[in-house]
Amino acid sequence: MTRFALLALPLLALAAPLPAAADPELRDTVATLNDPVAQDRMADTITAIVGALMQMPVGPLADAIARVDPESDAAYIPRDATLGEVAGRDPDYADRMGADVRATTRMAGQAASALAVYAPVLKDMARDMAAQWERERAAPRR
Repeated sequence: MTRFALLALPLLALAAPLPAAADPELRDTVATLNDPVAQDRMADTITAIVGALMQMPVGPLADAIARVDPESDAAYIPRDATLGEVAGRDPDYADRMGADVRATTRMAGQAASALAVYAPVLKDMARDMAAQWERERAAPRR
């Protein structure tokens, strides 16, 4: 029986409702996540934000911490130090982070596409299971 179920999975996938049947908001999300231009925009935005954060001066913050706690390591941070220098990040960190966002967005798009296809089936299954649970709850003790 298990072997039959495994063999039937590809047929079920072909018979599953298409994403067009999904909620319009979910369709928009799927389309955005699968759009290479949107993926690039998200990745470029993260690259720019992380790059800017890594250049942010942290010396004044370290100075304030050192005044409160003179024994802290903050006392040894140069006044002109940046977050990137303190964090020990390499200069390509922002670019790698952007590439990770691009890859993650592609994966999220693929997952959202699959969810859009199977959402109606999963909803029906949940409804059927809830109805079965109600029947079992109402049934006399065996």
